[in-house]
Amino acid sequence: MRIIGGSAAGKIIKAPKGLEVRPTPDRVRQAIFNRLGPSIEGTRILELFGGTGALSLESLSRGATSSMCVELSRKHARFIEQNAKVCGLPHGSLQLCVDDVFHALARFAQTKRQFDFIMADPPFGEKNVGCRSTSFSQKLLDDEHLPSLLATDGQLILGHTRRDTLDVTAQWREHKLMKHGDSLFRFLGKNDS
Repeated sequence: MRIIGGSAAGKIIKAPKGLEVRPTPDRVRQAIFNRLGPSIEGTRILELFGGTGALSLESLSRGATSSMCVELSRKHARFIEQNAKVCGLPHGSLQLCVDDVFHALARFAQTKRQFDFIMADPPFGEKNVGCRSTSFSQKLLDDEHLPSLLATDGQLILGHTRRDTLDVTAQWREHKLMKHGDSLFRFLGKNDS
């Protein structure tokens, strides 16, 4: 895996061995960031289910001011720290929160934190034909705290697998659906109506 664009372009980042982490592939990250273009510059990022930290690192490489990366596993958090060092990004631009994503969201909401982009490519859910999804992606869409963490014109960029049919709840409006192989990425804004 490598950083695709910006100041750290070409830097190799590592993922833990095994199937515990499913990093967002280079070509998918490239498509996401091609879509975002220069709008990423000067922004505050929240990455959920960090894994390798690739979405945070790519954002910072392309000019985001700061990124908060939430990852439950201490082992995976060490990989994120090592990857940040390899990328040579400004000191303090990446903050790492080792916690359950949903606990972290509630805590951030209490302190009224806000982010311009919230990015999440969580572990894929099961196929859910004929029933409502129980995946982490659906749980994010259902989470009562998540919309309050998004700045007024901010976007939630949410990944999931094609076999996991999500219910986009009333608190969100979808701007774009991007398809890449078995992965789907939804670009969503807050529905203030």
